[in-house]
Amino acid sequence: MSLAIRTIDMHTGGEPVRIITGGYPDILGETILDKRRYVRDNLDHLRRFLIYEPRGHHDMYGVIPIEPDLPSADIAVLFMHNQGYSTMCGHAVIALGRYVIDQGLVKAVEPETKVVIQCPCGPVTVNVRVTNNKPGTVRFESVPAFAFARDTIVKTEIYGPVTVDIAYGGAFYAVVPANQFGLDVRTSRISDLIDAASSVTSAVKAQVPLSHPDDDDLAFLYGTILTDGEDAFTHRPTANICVFADAQVDRSPTGSGVTARVALQHRRGLITQEQVRTFESVTGALFTGRVATITNCGHFPAVTVEVSGKAHYAAESTFHLENDDKIGMGFLIR
Repeated sequence: MSLAIRTIDMHTGGEPVRIITGGYPDILGETILDKRRYVRDNLDHLRRFLIYEPRGHHDMYGVIPIEPDLPSADIAVLFMHNQGYSTMCGHAVIALGRYVIDQGLVKAVEPETKVVIQCPCGPVTVNVRVTNNKPGTVRFESVPAFAFARDTIVKTEIYGPVTVDIAYGGAFYAVVPANQFGLDVRTSRISDLIDAASSVTSAVKAQVPLSHPDDDDLAFLYGTILTDGEDAFTHRPTANICVFADAQVDRSPTGSGVTARVALQHRRGLITQEQVRTFESVTGALFTGRVATITNCGHFPAVTVEVSGKAHYAAESTFHLENDDKIGMGFLIR
């Protein structure tokens, strides 16, 4: 065997989280963003090995634990998907909250254990509910999230002009009600929703320059979230589908996407700090989101958002590559 990498697989609301536990080479860099650049430029073949077929699939998602460069952090992580490396991932943070306690990286304290996870977008505080020494529901408080642009018109190749909001929730998203395309996030075909979201992503990338007050490495559009248009507060769940990276569909309600949606809703005066919203994904999985604090991010009025959900274990594996395996480094077929 020329290669062997060990993992633990979890899922949050159906969205996979493949956590590397052994066999990965050293990752060089002073800061977490340095290390993100290093894996992108030097170790991307291992992302394809773990995320692509035959070990993964088009919608697989992975996490690389690394040494934090913040003294306050218990763990640092890099996120990877079918196209590269993201800056924030809420569903993975929820899984990691449970994982670090189960692995003994942080001692369990009842009724709730605090964990600080350093993500490429910044440190994220996680609180894990613990009962009889077993971790359960996880809630995290996001980095400052903000509305970057509202009611921006972009021209899509297929659908013509579309009005979008753009918000940052640890990553930038375009947010659009699906009814602009004559679609429904609960009942329309997933392939049609992917096509609509992908057309928006392409248009925004081409027509709307993004910037982030903290670092240029954060200033890229991660994907598009199609919603049911239910942005005004209600106790009913509001549904959305997030299509990110290379047309990858999030099975969960998308933690950073929930963060971005709450930031938009608060900026529009549609949600108060006391109100808790429930968000539903394509699998029927539920996250809750609420405004935790009101702050600023550079010149942008911002909020931090508390998102909660639950993750489960799926597998523990060692992935091998034999010397004569010509296609085993990874491929995708759609």
